[in-house]
Amino acid sequence: MSSPGAITVDYKTINDDILRTLEPPTVKWLLLWLSAICCLCVGAYCWVYQILNGIGVAGITHPIMWGVYITDFVFWVGIAHSGTLISAVLFLFRAKWRVPIYRIAEAMTVFAVMTAGLFPIIHLGRPANFYWLLPYPNQRYLWVNFKSPLLWDVFAVSTYLTVSVLFFIIGLIPDIAAARDKATGVRKIIYTLTSLGWRGSHKQWRHYMAAYGFFAALATPLVLSVHSVVSWDFAMSNVPGWHTTIFPPYFVAGAIFSGLAMVMTITIPMRSAFSLEKYLTIWHYEKMSQLIMFTSGIVTYAYATEFFIAWYSQNPYEQYQFWFRPFGYLAPAFWTMVFCNCVAPLTLWWKKCRTNIAWLFVLSIIINIGMWFERFNIIVQSLTVEFIPAAWGPYNLSWIEAGITLGSFGWFFFWLLMFIKLFPSFSLTEIKEIAEVGPQESH
Repeated sequence: MSSPGAITVDYKTINDDILRTLEPPTVKWLLLWLSAICCLCVGAYCWVYQILNGIGVAGITHPIMWGVYITDFVFWVGIAHSGTLISAVLFLFRAKWRVPIYRIAEAMTVFAVMTAGLFPIIHLGRPANFYWLLPYPNQRYLWVNFKSPLLWDVFAVSTYLTVSVLFFIIGLIPDIAAARDKATGVRKIIYTLTSLGWRGSHKQWRHYMAAYGFFAALATPLVLSVHSVVSWDFAMSNVPGWHTTIFPPYFVAGAIFSGLAMVMTITIPMRSAFSLEKYLTIWHYEKMSQLIMFTSGIVTYAYATEFFIAWYSQNPYEQYQFWFRPFGYLAPAFWTMVFCNCVAPLTLWWKKCRTNIAWLFVLSIIINIGMWFERFNIIVQSLTVEFIPAAWGPYNLSWIEAGITLGSFGWFFFWLLMFIKLFPSFSLTEIKEIAEVGPQESH
């Protein structure tokens, strides 16, 4: 009897089905890719406009010196987190349901970190001087401030990107070699170079498995450390609504929550477009749904804890901050967050919803909208009403910020769609390992 979510096709069929994703793009794929390029061009135009006219064209003004750009930064770092969770942590725990989705999750991690890394530079008034953030000896005798949480971000994100890229490339090598053996022309040359001489010998497999396990173990602490460092950007300050010890676990849970939703957003259309239902089964999506339910519960608990701490502390600044969020002029952002992150995921308690692919796709988009607003509430609402009423001020979202945010999605999906067409987006190696192939099919 087959186990839940079992893949029961022979190895040749697995090769043919997965490598079919590398065939010349269809009209639908080209339209998606061109849409991503258009969004990217909008973002690029807005950024150039901001550089030429100064940071004042954005909605950033006193007292809200961190706005949508830092919101986007935290959002994209969060999106990257589930890739490491699915590919590294669940690999170490030998969770079989990760196999069909982990390659896309890893690609998502790399491209999301690439996107997140742009926003501290975009946020700078003089982006050409971004290299001042790097600690290196220079003729001006300038040195970075290691006490600044923003500098910690530079180290956290660069470390995360380096380890994620290495982990991603190592996992790809055997599958690129499989694509190389069937490719012709320019693709044959590209795959020959990127497969790094892979021939599938016993020695190569032994070193591959050791390296993959090593990087999985190395990447696992990053799930906890990187987003904890991002949360310290806020927790290390005295701003009401930020200065709390709950932020590190709260941010990590929220990152995994939003990242899993993004995995669903990406894989559900792919499943349909490439007829991969036999590899991405309802069982796999039900497992993802259960993890989303768990992290949604943690996030909801964190929201409630923030309000309890504000009440119990008897700190008037904290109390007003958490009165302002649900009842101030930015209340729609707060209630959108609550609905998307706390209420909508409750539908997953019903099996019919957990196994309804159309609803899971809609819910994944709802969750990511909610997680963007969560970061917006933390950053903007806290800065809007700090300590002194005379220093309070409104936030006016500008078209520049909206355009650059749209451009970040274009940048992310541009690289993701390119990857899907250039390299195997599902792991041939690990799918074959868990495939239940009968004796008559194994040869």
